[in-house]
Amino acid sequence: MSEPLKPAPYIRPKGEPRFPGGPAADPAGSHHERRIRSFQPRRSRVTTGQAEALERLWPQWGTDIDGLRTLDLDAMFDGLPVVLEIGFGMGEATAQMAADDPATGILATDVHTPGQGNLLRLAEQNGLSNIRVANGDAIILLREMLKPDSLTGLRVYFPDPWPKARHHKRRLIQPEFLDLAATRLAPGAVLHCATDWEPYAGQMLEVLTAHPDFVNTQEDGGYAPRPEFRPLTRFEGQGLDKGHVVQDLLFRRR
Repeated sequence: MSEPLKPAPYIRPKGEPRFPGGPAADPAGSHHERRIRSFQPRRSRVTTGQAEALERLWPQWGTDIDGLRTLDLDAMFDGLPVVLEIGFGMGEATAQMAADDPATGILATDVHTPGQGNLLRLAEQNGLSNIRVANGDAIILLREMLKPDSLTGLRVYFPDPWPKARHHKRRLIQPEFLDLAATRLAPGAVLHCATDWEPYAGQMLEVLTAHPDFVNTQEDGGYAPRPEFRPLTRFEGQGLDKGHVVQDLLFRRR
């Protein structure tokens, strides 16, 4: 007897959403100018659990950064003060911080689809109602979709260091970024950066110290000890095992 024919694998047509009801592939599209970006989307496998979380939870807890509307953070977080986290990896540290501080809302933005699904899954598993996940370019989010003075904090943990000299222009922490961030942070709000790339830490310290809208929380003008509220991540632990030095920078909006 001949072998039964196997059904042909489904090939998703171009333009069809990867996760119906989930994050868009390019939410801002061509609505905004093309510029040098500080991030590059990573293509990696989405597990069954992550895909299920994206399809089921995205309509409730996710938002695409399309740059076409202003977010009502009070409505999104039921009046909680809101911290923006730019780049959260797989979301374990974000979920831990949300669990430790339920009185603060975390708007966590990234372009890594597996991480988005994993953070949604962690939020549901742990009953965390103070997390919202944003998909897309954080610059467009800050510039086009957030109101002035609407954030009580901004976290940038382990951004891409772009180590090659010709790529330094892609680093996120630049004077232009700080100009924008200062307009969205409420007076007294804290910008918290962390990196295990020492040359980038030095640049961050130099740029932040020189910016007129920010003041170092450390009296000596240097790096800060890792605050207890920032969990030690798996990624950070791997860097420490390799001898990397992790630096925290906490600057307050004047």
